[in-house]
Amino acid sequence: MIYLQLFLTFLKIGAFTFGGGYAMLPLIQEEVLGQGWMGMEDLVNFVAVSESTPGPLAVNLSTYIGAETAGFWGAVCATFGVVLPSFVIILIVARCFAAFQENGIVKGCMNGLRPAVVGMIAASLLSVAGTALTLEAGWPALAAGAVLLLAALIASWKNIHPILIILGSAAVGIALGYAGLLG
Repeated sequence: MIYLQLFLTFLKIGAFTFGGGYAMLPLIQEEVLGQGWMGMEDLVNFVAVSESTPGPLAVNLSTYIGAETAGFWGAVCATFGVVLPSFVIILIVARCFAAFQENGIVKGCMNGLRPAVVGMIAASLLSVAGTALTLEAGWPALAAGAVLLLAALIASWKNIHPILIILGSAAVGIALGYAGLLG
């Protein structure tokens, strides 16, 4: 039963969320916490791991949640559920690309969806950032987050490769953890 529940939950998430993994975060959060599959701290940790590993955020996150909830087959069901709607839609769009490309209704729909996607991504950012910063006690976590955010913005502006930003952030987190300043 849990396998079907995972599949249907992530099928719904995949089918009704436009804009990629970040836009899916509010719905994933609502569903995962609502089902009692894990707590907010675990979900935030899975988001962080999903961000750090290769592949799409939604696929990584659904795989981790499925594995945590129901093992290997849970991971398979959750991943298949989240990927299936996009796969089917891409097949349909690819088949009818020329007709969709100039269709005014489709253009209007996409123009209307963009602001909603940006809003959902912003809501996810605030939710995850708020949880991540309150999980760690005191000023060291806030200072580290602010410094890393500033460094990432500067590195992005200077066109430094994202992998170097991720590795640098991980190194700072490890150093602060070993120094006893974080968690």
